[in-house]
Amino acid sequence: MTEKSFIRADAVAEELDVSKSYAYKVIKQLNDELSAKGYITVAGRISRQYFNERVYGAERREV
Repeated sequence: MTEKSFIRADAVAEELDVSKSYAYKVIKQLNDELSAKGYITVAGRISRQYFNERVYGAERREV
């Protein structure tokens, strides 16, 4: 099974072991950061790569 590029609030809530409403707040904060950098965002979804980078400190890989 391939890993999707974007994750939703239910996956964020499970990953961080928080409520779904708090997961939406985290997604909003991360999307606001991306918007400030000029990226297009989708409400309720966050790039898995950016989520991992901000939460776990994983660096982006150049492909």
